[in-house]
Amino acid sequence: MAEDRAGPVVGTPYGAVRGRYEREVAVFRGIPYAAPPFGPRRFRPPEPPEPWDGVRDAGAFGPTAPKPPYSDVFAQYLSDPFVGGEDCLNLNVWTPEPGPAARLPVLVWLHGGALTRGSSSVPVYDGYGFARDGVVLVSVNYRLGVEGYGLFPDSPPNPGLRDQLAALEWVYESIAAFGGDPGRITLAGQSAGAISIGALIAAPGAQGLVRRAVLQSGPPEASERDKVRRMVRRMAARLKVPATAEAFAAVDRDLLLRAQAEVGRLSSPVLGGPAFGIVVDGDLVPRDPLEALVEGEAAGGVDLLMGWTRDEYRLWLVPGGLVDRVDRLGPVALAGAMARCRCGHEVPRGYRALHPEAGTSEIVGQMVTDHLLRRPMHRLADARPGSSYVYEFAWPSNLPGLGACHALELGFVFDTGHVPDSAKLAGEGAPKELCDAMHGAWVRFAETGDPGWRPWDAEHPVQIFGEGEPHIECGPRDAELALWAMAGTDTPEPDSINGTPTPARAAELASAVRRLRRSVGTRRH
Repeated sequence: MAEDRAGPVVGTPYGAVRGRYEREVAVFRGIPYAAPPFGPRRFRPPEPPEPWDGVRDAGAFGPTAPKPPYSDVFAQYLSDPFVGGEDCLNLNVWTPEPGPAARLPVLVWLHGGALTRGSSSVPVYDGYGFARDGVVLVSVNYRLGVEGYGLFPDSPPNPGLRDQLAALEWVYESIAAFGGDPGRITLAGQSAGAISIGALIAAPGAQGLVRRAVLQSGPPEASERDKVRRMVRRMAARLKVPATAEAFAAVDRDLLLRAQAEVGRLSSPVLGGPAFGIVVDGDLVPRDPLEALVEGEAAGGVDLLMGWTRDEYRLWLVPGGLVDRVDRLGPVALAGAMARCRCGHEVPRGYRALHPEAGTSEIVGQMVTDHLLRRPMHRLADARPGSSYVYEFAWPSNLPGLGACHALELGFVFDTGHVPDSAKLAGEGAPKELCDAMHGAWVRFAETGDPGWRPWDAEHPVQIFGEGEPHIECGPRDAELALWAMAGTDTPEPDSINGTPTPARAAELASAVRRLRRSVGTRRH
């Protein structure tokens, strides 16, 4: 590592970069790991950046990927800065000791945002806390929405996931010069970032690049190709162009974003609907990532830290007063949840019996969360006992109604609970001791693979981060998850034939889902 008057200088495979010292931590922002994905490179796999001469300034965040803004309802809770420019495939590095002698653990952060929003420049993701505590933090921008996850007949699938792999390869090859140890890389993410990590650690092309992985509020999964195609087709119909990458590339970028936002308006993680997602492509994603990981085909030797929040669903239902509206819909909402989860009446009846005081919105929210998130994470932990650690974030926000909602834990993970952007979700006065505990667990995991509690075993130990001291509870969600096994959700229901709903039942469920989506009119996170 060299240094000039303006700050630390580090060499990368494509040229030298100059960062800044901030509170005794070296920070490098906006380093390109791939070429701008526009012009002839649009909708194509990432390509290496053009090398540069001299020293490139890395003092400011680089451009963010094209994305629509959050709706006003969500913007009051979630920050999503916009930085203009086309060079959006960039990353940032926080390091306490730039230079090859340090050999510090590395944590690579992939942001969430439903693969349509978010960036590495969100203030909650400031990497100072990790670097202060001896971990090199790298945060990554990648293509989003139709640019990164559109499914077209004339371009390869999953370009956004390929961006993430290119960034990971850059880190593996380059991080030693910034003080990191390429043999101790932890890949961490939340929500869509965690889903991406599940695909990456299962991908043949990423084997050997990662030592540990953190999946927060997002399981390994592959989306149904038709679900992604419907997003593209509906956008094409709205834009009056063919559903091809060539046609979409000719559309004004702002118009494309507006069409994407409008088509995705009535979809949500709770209610479902067409959405962008990672798909099996026979190449980077040869099969469903969860099945590959559960069956031991991939990520051998990778330690796992997995977690969720107690009230994930409240981020989508509380804004705009949707909790009350879903409660009023009652049976319609439950029918929509059964369709979303592909289960029969016995599952919501079981939740009612376990939680007689709960309203319909809580039953629906926890059912969908268990189906989409906790069940697959339990499966993965069961398949990898001894090297998997599981936690639940249960501290309720100081803001009314949010509870321990989706994304609330991030200010605690990064030890950025003091920044205004964290207070948008947590309210004022988030407990510093809980920040220390949560952040400390991630630091220990990045350093050693042990966050500080029992690994997963037959008793299902889960570390609870809530009010009071963090503590272990064994099987806190087992009673609810057992309902799915007892219901035999993989076996035919009375109103189905060979596991497929009868035409009458399918029409009934589809109608219920449409009515529910129209009634709540929610926007996706």
